[in-house]
Amino acid sequence: MARVALVTGGTRGIGEAISKALKAAGYTVAANYAGNDEAASAFTSATGIKTYKWDVSDFDACAAGIAKVEAEVGPVDVLVNNAGITRDGMFHRMTKDQWYAVINTNLNSLFNMTRPVWEGMRTRKWGRVICISSINGQKGQMGQANYSAAKAGDIGFVKALAQEGARAGITVNAICPGYIATEMVKAIDPAVVEKNILPGIPVGRLGEPEEIARAVVFLASEDAGFITGSTLSINGGQYMV
Repeated sequence: MARVALVTGGTRGIGEAISKALKAAGYTVAANYAGNDEAASAFTSATGIKTYKWDVSDFDACAAGIAKVEAEVGPVDVLVNNAGITRDGMFHRMTKDQWYAVINTNLNSLFNMTRPVWEGMRTRKWGRVICISSINGQKGQMGQANYSAAKAGDIGFVKALAQEGARAGITVNAICPGYIATEMVKAIDPAVVEKNILPGIPVGRLGEPEEIARAVVFLASEDAGFITGSTLSINGGQYMV
């Protein structure tokens, strides 16, 4: 029987590429999404992957959503914590709502999503938890104190939880993408990308969502069983750690 993979924010951008790549690799995939019903419907029509709507910042919603996925698809073997938002602003103007929206969605969601699947993984002695962090969680970014804090927290979460899961056959890893050619990045003025962004990327281009997805597929595989607590930087050489 195929292993079950659950991808949060799995119907658009990097998440969409991850969902498709995992399905192509033989996993049974469930894709969570937060609000764009039209995009989710189009995604399911194009891929055949089931979608499930809930807010990852809400623990009870996550527990209920995961229970539904497991009832319909099967126990979650691979969890990809990909969902994330931005609410950028210079810190002296940042509001409480901007701060907590990002922390709740980008960091607290890791607890909300991982806790309900953790016991099952421990019982089955196998699991993969892959968290999509960010280059800005490694180096920081002006105007993103909330986002950078959350994404740095993702890395700390991975390093701690990896130690707890290791003896139970569960690996926990992070991927830190740089600038990836998603809708969000493509919405930036091309002149800004050309002048301010690309010169800082040694390979001279944006990354593709599929390049992140291939890394997820590897970390989810049996071949990656000795890799845990690691942070994989995929940023074209923009920030080297």
